[in-house]
Amino acid sequence: MAVADITEVRQYLTFRLEEEVFAIDVIKVREVLDYIDITKVPQAPDFMRGIINVRGSVVPIVDMRLKFGMSRTEKTVNTCIIVMEIEVGDDVTTIGALADAVKEVVDLRPDEIEPAPRIGSKWKTEFIKGIGKRQDEFVIILAIDRIFSTNEIMALTGGETSVAHAPAPEEALHAPQA
Repeated sequence: MAVADITEVRQYLTFRLEEEVFAIDVIKVREVLDYIDITKVPQAPDFMRGIINVRGSVVPIVDMRLKFGMSRTEKTVNTCIIVMEIEVGDDVTTIGALADAVKEVVDLRPDEIEPAPRIGSKWKTEFIKGIGKRQDEFVIILAIDRIFSTNEIMALTGGETSVAHAPAPEEALHAPQA
């Protein structure tokens, strides 16, 4: 979905990773959990911290900071897990994402969202729906369904997904430095 496709007010859950503020559409969010112990999974990708039990279901936990080329998330009093559903092809997969803190749910009008800058941006723009302007700060609105590749989703879910198309496995949110 491009910025031009956003024609009405939408709600976004905002959260912090290091000093950056990110947002995802609330439709993708199942719940937000306080940090709980995560069971490590051998030979998982670096950004996959492990799994947790959410009401009898195994949910893989990803460290969004590592996925985006930042430092590893450290547990603090504000660290939480955002449980979300992502679509890859025809499948829906539940994952948990570590965040430094959840801020709030915000309403953003179409005129408060601009396309991601193409020049000089340190982020890969295919993972960004747009940049929201909220009071004195910018909010990076993520296209959460495009962040993980088919191979990464298979690694997270134990190969139980049959997806048609997704980004290449080596892609990360950061654009290569020139």
